[in-house]
Amino acid sequence: MWPGYARRVLEIFFTALLILVAVLIGWFSVYVVYKLYSGQH
Repeated sequence: MWPGYARRVLEIFFTALLILVAVLIGWFSVYVVYKLYSGQH
């Protein structure tokens, strides 16, 4: 099995990856809404 520290590093890595993906999706949705909104006027 994995040693304790390696599992901790993996846990931190996947948490950071999840946060990064969430931020990217949030930024992209805000960008799309902004483009649609600015395109209407």
